[in-house]
Amino acid sequence: MRDGKIVVRALSKTYRVPERAPGLGASLKSLVRKEYREVPAVRGLTFTIEPGEMVGFIGPNGAGKTTTLKMLAGLLHPGGGTAQVAGFTPWERSPAYLRRIAMVLGNKSQLMWDIPALDTFRVLGEMYGVPPAVQRETVAELTELLDLQGLLQRPVRNLSLGERMKCELVAALLHRPAVLFLDEPTLGLDVSMQRRLRRFIASYNRRSGATVILTSHYMADVAELCERVLLIHQGLLLYDGPLAALKAQLAPFKLIRVTTTGGLNGGQGLPATAHVVARENGKLTVRVPRGETAAVTATLLRTLPVVDLAVEDPPLEAVIDQVYQEGMSQ
Repeated sequence: MRDGKIVVRALSKTYRVPERAPGLGASLKSLVRKEYREVPAVRGLTFTIEPGEMVGFIGPNGAGKTTTLKMLAGLLHPGGGTAQVAGFTPWERSPAYLRRIAMVLGNKSQLMWDIPALDTFRVLGEMYGVPPAVQRETVAELTELLDLQGLLQRPVRNLSLGERMKCELVAALLHRPAVLFLDEPTLGLDVSMQRRLRRFIASYNRRSGATVILTSHYMADVAELCERVLLIHQGLLLYDGPLAALKAQLAPFKLIRVTTTGGLNGGQGLPATAHVVARENGKLTVRVPRGETAAVTATLLRTLPVVDLAVEDPPLEAVIDQVYQEGMSQ
């Protein structure tokens, strides 16, 4: 198997969670005999990711995304199924496998808080067996790409969240992994820093050919970085394919936003399948089937004093939320 390929077959994980009823009697009873319930976190996931692909792994909180990544990173043993990542079985945790992967968690840090990030990089370089010359070259390259000049000598506690996140990426990429798991890498960052990190991740994927699995609740991360998505809900894989096709399948309509110089005719003359969803202050928003977009646009331009017109897809967040709320027919 080539470096970076991920093959998952019927992967599952169930947690055994202690529970008890409220009240003193139940508390005393639980001291003698604990009761448990089984909570399925991942249920029979099957997918393949080719070397060099960058795939979005999306779903609501509790869907099983982080559990899946932890199994693929070897941090958890599965309850069933198989997985091969870069030719290795992840939960065997072989040193050769750990040198092939890296994982970045947006809410956890691998940097040492009281020392400069550069010192942490040196420790990690020793752990991964990175030759000093290669380490210096890699740090210099990533420092330039991430604009970290002057930050690596400062204690980590003195860095901003965005600066720390960039240093986390350097720490993860120091040994040039073939597979990169990114779990909420832009969590808590401002919009400007999110864009900069997305540009870096895209550039690194192109330059290195690393396979990347990205989870994020910021749909902009997924839309800008991933052509393909895996959509998981309640531990089940609901969709595996192009993001554009998912939007077309779940939201087969477009939004036409019009700004005029005069009054609005309330949508008169539009086809019955076109619906006015908003109208105020000389602005009109019309929802139309994708196949009728051109015809409806022509009607609006002909019947209204249009000064601006935009045709948009529905927001990705709305499309994904539809899956969460209703499920998806296969």
